[in-house]
Amino acid sequence: MKLPRIELELGLFLDMTDDIAQSERLFELLCAFALKFDCPWIAYGPLASKQRVFKPNRQDSVVMWNYPAEWQERYSRMGYARIDPLIKKGRKEAGAFRWSEVYTDKSITEDGRRVLDEAATFGLRSGVTVPLHGPADSFRFMSFAQSSDCELLNRTITYLQMAALRFHLMVTKFDTTTASEQVHSLSAREIECIDLVSQGKSSWEIGVMLKVSQYTVDFHLKNVMRKLDSTSRTLAAVKALKLGIIERQ
Repeated sequence: MKLPRIELELGLFLDMTDDIAQSERLFELLCAFALKFDCPWIAYGPLASKQRVFKPNRQDSVVMWNYPAEWQERYSRMGYARIDPLIKKGRKEAGAFRWSEVYTDKSITEDGRRVLDEAATFGLRSGVTVPLHGPADSFRFMSFAQSSDCELLNRTITYLQMAALRFHLMVTKFDTTTASEQVHSLSAREIECIDLVSQGKSSWEIGVMLKVSQYTVDFHLKNVMRKLDSTSRTLAAVKALKLGIIERQ
């Protein structure tokens, strides 16, 4: 993309996000912006210093990523956040960095390189990570990933970093994450899964119907339970019905 066009796209992104006060809508706009640079995959979220799973906590509640569901499920189930070399490097860096820099770094561990190798098998072959440090040692990060091995240009990385910072600052302002707000953060797949739970279907049956693995179904249902603040999938289904997210059959 030529320089004038890049500047125009960034300007449009900034203008469109001026009056947005909802995390999911901001993420949609960010995804559309990143896609113009052939980056269809984005991950944004916090990670506590000893946290083993990529998920929100009370201080940092917003987690958004559109990575392939199978990779999300495996990443969370295997606790890869604990050994992810991108996160480890992000804690030490102030600016954005390419994944290839991390992969070829002499300090990377065998486990760390394995995480990147596995990510590539799910289509996340290259990318850039933007560290987002905050007060009281808080830390969030945003990663933009590509399905090709092409390296992003320095200027492109600069603009992606600016967009990431814009998103981060705006989300931080209204990061209250009440239950009513989280209703709108359920993905289409999560709604499908919890709707089928309300019909008495098991994870295995749901997997067959949606043509995904049972592990993927369980992953989506765990997300629904978290977002609806429920201790079981049954309670989550009841709450989804009460809130009008799904309808009685």
